[in-house]
Amino acid sequence: MRHAVFSILVENSSGVLSRVAGLFSRRGYNIDSLTVGETQDPKYSRMTVTVTGDDDVLEQIQKQLTKLVDVKEIMELPQDASVCRELVLVKVECDAAHRQEIIAISDVFRAKIVDVSPESVIIELTGAQNKLNAFIELLNGFKITELARTGITGLARGAANLK
Repeated sequence: MRHAVFSILVENSSGVLSRVAGLFSRRGYNIDSLTVGETQDPKYSRMTVTVTGDDDVLEQIQKQLTKLVDVKEIMELPQDASVCRELVLVKVECDAAHRQEIIAISDVFRAKIVDVSPESVIIELTGAQNKLNAFIELLNGFKITELARTGITGLARGAANLK
């Protein structure tokens, strides 16, 4: 099994997300993460879809996505030739006695404390998935009351790009 990140340039119109997600569900494929946002040209959106499968399944997914009318271009982002990031917000229950320890862990990861209350802190961290996972693992000694992840988004390095 291989982990693949597809960057897909699609028409920025209603129903596109539904059609792309429907392709996955109809074929029984699972989406590990999905992010969508408008590009520099408001006529197009970029979807970043992360999936896991063997080479045949990933090739089939790419071929099926290419057949969709709304899809203008698709590119698999290679691990060694792309920049992929994710954002996580973590709310951690803490009192004044433990707050400094949580801040110290956050500083090591260059995370930002974005909210402080008497009973909790909210931490924002952006980076590669393995960095986020390591950060969350270190916080397991504390009570994480809420956690939200955006999913991966990425761009190819250098001159490679979607038109």
